[in-house]
Amino acid sequence: MQRVDDPDWGDLKTVLALVRHGSLAAAGQALGVNYTTVARRIARVEQALDQTLFERLADGYHPTEAAQLIGEHAARMEAEADAMLRQLSGQDSRLRGPLVITAPQLLIAHVLAPVLQDFAKAYPDIDLHLRASNDLLDLNRREADLAIRISRAPGDSLMGRRLTAQKSAAFAAASYVEAMAKAPEAPIDWLVYEAMAELPAAVRAQSPQSRIAMVFDDMVAMAGAAQAGLGVVRMPLFLGRALGLQPLGLMPAQPYADIWVVAHADLWPSAKVTAFRQMLVPFFKARAARFT
Repeated sequence: MQRVDDPDWGDLKTVLALVRHGSLAAAGQALGVNYTTVARRIARVEQALDQTLFERLADGYHPTEAAQLIGEHAARMEAEADAMLRQLSGQDSRLRGPLVITAPQLLIAHVLAPVLQDFAKAYPDIDLHLRASNDLLDLNRREADLAIRISRAPGDSLMGRRLTAQKSAAFAAASYVEAMAKAPEAPIDWLVYEAMAELPAAVRAQSPQSRIAMVFDDMVAMAGAAQAGLGVVRMPLFLGRALGLQPLGLMPAQPYADIWVVAHADLWPSAKVTAFRQMLVPFFKARAARFT
């Protein structure tokens, strides 16, 4: 029986979130509550334990040794709770309820939309939740049930299946291609993604007038800039084609990271995950030519 002065699990999770994130706002965002709720819960735990858990400093909340201790134990409790819920979900044979899928924004918009529509029609009792993000959400912590990733290493601890290999090439808007034709000696402006901010050696050798004009931290923004005629982009073939950009001979088509569907091993056999996977795999197989 819980004593009236014992902190409950929700309050302990709040301490853990604040230890991890260091500010009320960031902890609140992680928990899905506002910062005043975080502050109220922390004050309640401190009162229940009669201890100061965080030093309130100008640059954020700094955990004391007591908070670190609570955080360590709460993290283990969280991991055990996540494992229990994953295993329960993995045994679920019902084709109803929520299914959380994460995938990059551009892949959802230009590839996955038809299969999502077909799945929703085939399984009306399953509530699809799409988390459009290039970030690798933590499937161990159940941030998503299923992930579709563009990756060379989708996760050693996960179950997965490669959906398709793919290649990349150089693309530009028609207006930029026309400008290049009119001034063949002019510098070639490249728009690059920060994770691949160097031009391939083949580009430097074949087109020494190439230069990096802009670096982007977001693929959607970079794709929009290319469509606006701001320069040349290196991107997967499926994306350049989908955006109506023109392929250029500035570099040969090169191998690019594969597309995978992955899930935690506990969730891989669940009815909902299996149903989506069984629709997704043939969908990609029928469209393999778009990627290579």
